[in-house]
Amino acid sequence: MDKTNYQRMLDGIIEDITKRNLLPRLLMHSCCAPCSSYCLSYLAEYFSITVLYYNPNISPEEEYRKRVNEQQRLIRELPVKNHISFVEGEYEPLKFFHMAEGMEDMPEGGGRCFKCYEMRQRVAAGYALLHGFDYFTTTLSVSPHKNAQRLNETGLMLEKEYGVKYLVSDFKKKGGYQKSIQYSKEYNLYRQDYCGCVFSKKEREKRQ
Repeated sequence: MDKTNYQRMLDGIIEDITKRNLLPRLLMHSCCAPCSSYCLSYLAEYFSITVLYYNPNISPEEEYRKRVNEQQRLIRELPVKNHISFVEGEYEPLKFFHMAEGMEDMPEGGGRCFKCYEMRQRVAAGYALLHGFDYFTTTLSVSPHKNAQRLNETGLMLEKEYGVKYLVSDFKKKGGYQKSIQYSKEYNLYRQDYCGCVFSKKEREKRQ
């Protein structure tokens, strides 16, 4: 079992850039406005952030558009030290379904989700390389339902492949998840009750 303390590693990175009076450019893949709320309020103190909204797993398209709009609204309204930019990736649901072929019946949190993590992080790594970012990361680790170890392992693998530093994280630490809930209430954010894909929606409906 991996006992790496990714939050402690992130603390070390922040301490270093603060001592050196740097403002690195960070590309932050975001899954949704509620999860990004804490991550942005936390890291915009130390980084110049661009939010990349790339989530082809979300369906139907109406749900996707609703989440995009909430992400943009949060960025406009959230008071932060350094400006936050926004870029929307392509909405490619067919790419997600192709990736998920043969894994449709896997439970949420398993192999299909790991492949989905990689698909989205890979696009972030490629965008970060193309546009000269110092780091890339994802908001996904703020959720208690997401595997922070797997997310960081994938990010570090992509760091080696693309040559852009991956900002390790376990955003649920330091009460990050609870703070994201507080921000959601404060900004009246639309807080969805399923991850976004049709498979997670079916699981939710079964539980109900």
